[in-house]
Amino acid sequence: MKSVKASELRNLKSGEIETKLSDARDELMKLRFQQVTGQLTDTSRLRILRREIARMETILRELAAAEVVEGEA
Repeated sequence: MKSVKASELRNLKSGEIETKLSDARDELMKLRFQQVTGQLTDTSRLRILRREIARMETILRELAAAEVVEGEA
């Protein structure tokens, strides 16, 4: 999985972002198991994935907040 930019994520629908988020979490879990068993060679991927997950969660939260604001107006 390649890195995803925030601008690319903002162009997606919330369902698509949630799918990508789920995939990233699965990959992170697999990488953690590899790290524990000593099979992981690229440890920097853990940090990158954690940041991507945080980025996706932030954008989802922004979308939810924007929906609330539109609902009040």
